[in-house]
Amino acid sequence: MDRRHLLRTLGATLAPLTLPALAQPRGKDAVVIGMTLEPPGLDPTAGAASAIAEIVHYNVFETLTRITPEGQAGPGLALRWELTPDQRTYTFRLRRGVRFHNGEPFTAATVKFSFERAAGEASTNKDKRVFANIAQIATPEPDVLVLTLRQAEPDFLFLLGQATAAIVEPRSAASNAQQPVGTGPYQLAGWVRGASLQLKAFEGYAQRGLPMPPIRRATFRFIADPAAQVAALLSGDVDAFPRVAAARSLEQFKRQPQRFQLIIAGSRAKTLVAMNHRRKPLDDVRVRRALAMALDRQALITAAADGYGLPIGSHYVPGAPGYVDLTAVNAHDPARARALLKEAGVSGLSLSIKLPPAPYARQGGELVAAQLAQVGVQVKLENIEWAQWLSSVYTAHQYDLTLISHVEPLDLGNFAKPGYYWGYESRAYGELWQRYLASTREPERLKLLAELQRRIADDAVAAWLYQPQWITVAQARLKGLWTSMPLFVNDLAALRWE
Repeated sequence: MDRRHLLRTLGATLAPLTLPALAQPRGKDAVVIGMTLEPPGLDPTAGAASAIAEIVHYNVFETLTRITPEGQAGPGLALRWELTPDQRTYTFRLRRGVRFHNGEPFTAATVKFSFERAAGEASTNKDKRVFANIAQIATPEPDVLVLTLRQAEPDFLFLLGQATAAIVEPRSAASNAQQPVGTGPYQLAGWVRGASLQLKAFEGYAQRGLPMPPIRRATFRFIADPAAQVAALLSGDVDAFPRVAAARSLEQFKRQPQRFQLIIAGSRAKTLVAMNHRRKPLDDVRVRRALAMALDRQALITAAADGYGLPIGSHYVPGAPGYVDLTAVNAHDPARARALLKEAGVSGLSLSIKLPPAPYARQGGELVAAQLAQVGVQVKLENIEWAQWLSSVYTAHQYDLTLISHVEPLDLGNFAKPGYYWGYESRAYGELWQRYLASTREPERLKLLAELQRRIADDAVAAWLYQPQWITVAQARLKGLWTSMPLFVNDLAALRWE
């Protein structure tokens, strides 16, 4: 073990023993939330890291609609809306009396600015296509917004409730990554890089006629090491740890029901081995199928998710409307995998797999390499930090394989997106996707959803592994935690101590 690795390990191990400088004595108006990853910035409209939304979504930034734990789109900054019969024009009635943290008023004009910015040439918003689909934005009154779409989008209201649709204030938008300014009930109080981040209640929130949330101060502590996460919970340094890597330690929490609560929640996340189609021989569907067939999903669920996951065969999960079980496509079959590699004229294949720091990736990567070795494919493990993953894999496409969880729902459109990081180009899929977007009848939409799932499974775009089941461990007295997680959020305003 080299010196730098030793220092990192010691730092992660000792982290629960000392509170960061930001932390203050806690009462009924304060909470400490644990997170595995630290976000690279705090602007959800500019970065793809899910850790950004875990802190700022619904807390600092708000959206026109708000997604409930049940996965439904309800009122947010928009109180209500009407939709024309062709499902292309939405008229939103906005909340009055809302102000940004810097005192500027929230109006239809700020929504117009936010969406035009998200669709602009310089935009790095990962859902840019959603905003590029808006043909016209009208603001007939300060509290009335009219959006006309180029083509119908069946999931538009849900998409407007995601973090990428956050409403930003024009003068502060450029600095949101470091100093976020939103309309939410909390604002940034401080950030100790590598340790913690603190939010405080925004006093101006009460001006809109809503009660101030019971939690006035929240500290997010960044603890990557699973053992350190457990220690932080047991010591009381952390009050709640959503998506904690504590599956192997749950018994000690179960034995203390008066002190701890456990929530096992489903998700819309998809854990997969992504393949770079731009690199040979991964541009050959036979090779991709072979790699997928070499992997034992159930064994990987045990190794990477400690048994908390459901096998999937495409980029869609059980419980979502229109789900089709495609685990039989490219099912585990090492003999068939070897035959496909031989058919493709591939032997002695050597690849690398880049693994972000999340425990599921580091734990699962070794087994992926071992299973691929059984079909004659040698894999070099490369552990990288999250910022490196975003720059080298997601942005620069400098990788062969990567083990990653896509946590956002309703993201089948990524397979029709030119230049996306896995390099999949399919006219047939693109045409299917356009038909889905244009569809307004529920039976037809579900049929097209099934076809979309099957198309990418047949094309072996990736090796899909499992749908994670997220574990939250929290103090028993802390109420209001989400029991289902259609989005990666920590809704602080819903929390209270009893």
